[in-house]
Amino acid sequence: MIIFFKCAKIGENAIEDSCWFFLEFYPFCSQILRMIAARFRILSPVILIVMAISCSPAKKIPAAPPVTTVPTPATPTPVIPVVKANDAGDVFFENIFKNYPGVFNDVLAKRQDLNVQIIYTEINRDKNGNPSFQQHFFNKSNARYFYPASTVKFPVALLALQRLNELADKGINRNSTMITEAAYGGQTAVYNEPNSPDGRPTIANYIKKIFLVSDNDAFNRLYEFLGQEYINDELHKKGFKDVAIQHRLNIFLSEDENRHTNPINFYDSNMRLLFAQPMQFNKKAFAKRTDSIGKAHYAGGQLVNRPMDFSKKNRLELQDLNAMLTGLIFPNSVKPNQRFNLTEDDRRFVMQYMSQFPGETVYPAYDSSYQDSYIKHLLYGNMRGSLPKNIRIFNKSGTAYGQLVDAAYIVDYEKNIEFIVSAAILCNTDNVMNDDKYDYETIGLPFMKNLGRALYDYELKRKRVYQPDLSVVKFSYDK
Repeated sequence: MIIFFKCAKIGENAIEDSCWFFLEFYPFCSQILRMIAARFRILSPVILIVMAISCSPAKKIPAAPPVTTVPTPATPTPVIPVVKANDAGDVFFENIFKNYPGVFNDVLAKRQDLNVQIIYTEINRDKNGNPSFQQHFFNKSNARYFYPASTVKFPVALLALQRLNELADKGINRNSTMITEAAYGGQTAVYNEPNSPDGRPTIANYIKKIFLVSDNDAFNRLYEFLGQEYINDELHKKGFKDVAIQHRLNIFLSEDENRHTNPINFYDSNMRLLFAQPMQFNKKAFAKRTDSIGKAHYAGGQLVNRPMDFSKKNRLELQDLNAMLTGLIFPNSVKPNQRFNLTEDDRRFVMQYMSQFPGETVYPAYDSSYQDSYIKHLLYGNMRGSLPKNIRIFNKSGTAYGQLVDAAYIVDYEKNIEFIVSAAILCNTDNVMNDDKYDYETIGLPFMKNLGRALYDYELKRKRVYQPDLSVVKFSYDK
């Protein structure tokens, strides 16, 4: 650091000539520092020292082995599958739940108070392997608004890959270096990513972090790349008319600050600028909503005896979340104008990290505190330890404000089982919002575990005319 301080007082050329020891040791940081020096010409010692500290080296993580996947057979002429809905109310689930005395009593008795919502999709194959779907619903007629929490990360991750495909002529892809600048209130910059193999922030690394551990900052960076207007316009174009993605996560900004999103620059491996995106601002108004939850809430440390207002928070209904997941797993199940514009490589990249456990990942690297079931609520709940490798769950879950949500495509390669289930439940028996007193461990996670088990058992017994070929959704993981 002393060497760096001395040359910092000289200016830009010193970075090139006199500080080579520092720059050799932090190769990616050197590229960033050169870029910043070129912009500002001469930097003060304080600025460069702060930059050097913030630009920490990447952890020494071994390079990931090549990712190989089972080749997908040539796609036949697209056939939009038949989707049948069971309109018999809650009878289907009531009959299943009766087979588990005492397990689902509260869910059946308090389905409205808990705002329980379930969509279960049976998948049946024809002789050519083409799927058709039979959907069953629970509490559909009484469904109310629920806070979607981290499930909004799912469509935003897909839109980030779509947007990269739209910008392909710029020479950028999901592995290009992505530098996030700050230009407005509440914005923060990102110049490096310590939890990557070479210290570079990339779309690919953000998407991995979203699906492996539901990283909030990773979502925020993709939100900033896309911009609020693009996110909502694109989702509405695809038929998800009631979706509203209005804010970043785990950071409290004003409505105006969330409408402004950071300038983003993409660079190649030599730090040559490929694409510069200026700060964006969404001028469009959102549809007026009256969504609220609870009977009281805390605001500024004070109890307020009225429901908490969610009218300006994110909105993603369970049926839309379920449809997005179904469309990713079975692209031909939706019309072309409703699909995300992904390549087959994009789709399989997302599916790999949706189903991969944190402990199977080389980078980003996660320690043993991230259990296999960390965000796999359906079927496993709060189960600890290693999970069976013959069962894989392609999912996105969310937890916040007492709300637990999960949408999952579940497969068992040994039993030849596949099904889709999406569920939501409010775990807040005192009906007071924002008090950090929620019932995830006693209500939400046991419910998700038991629901997944009940449907898995049902699938074990369900007769199929044709067995699915699950090799096309089988992946080789990082380790």
